[in-house]
Amino acid sequence: VQLQASGGGLVPAGGSLRLSCTASGLTFNSWTMDWFRQAPGKERDFVGRINRSGSSTYYADSVKGRFTISRDNAKNTVYLQMNSLKPEDTAIYYCAAKYYGSSYKTDDYDYWGQGTQVTVSS
Repeated sequence: VQLQASGGGLVPAGGSLRLSCTASGLTFNSWTMDWFRQAPGKERDFVGRINRSGSSTYYADSVKGRFTISRDNAKNTVYLQMNSLKPEDTAIYYCAAKYYGSSYKTDDYDYWGQGTQVTVSS
């Protein structure tokens, strides 16, 4: 199984980026997909979740109203659209796949992507 994240980069405050995470080796529409982020010296924090069908999403308060998660099961890909970016959004962003349960504990995920760096300049 591989989760390949891409789309990170350097963007000014107020700008937008769209991250992608493409999965291989699994039946994509059977997996809940989440995004996390980790800033230097900090823990990996939950950003948002999308259910298997894409009909339901959930976001951390820090990104609610600015970030949108979507998925295309035909392309085995989940997206994170990030708008109105702030310097505090600077982090490595990771996608993660979960088969069972609703926990947000990082130990409870089955697969992780390699991460993509997002840097927001002030």
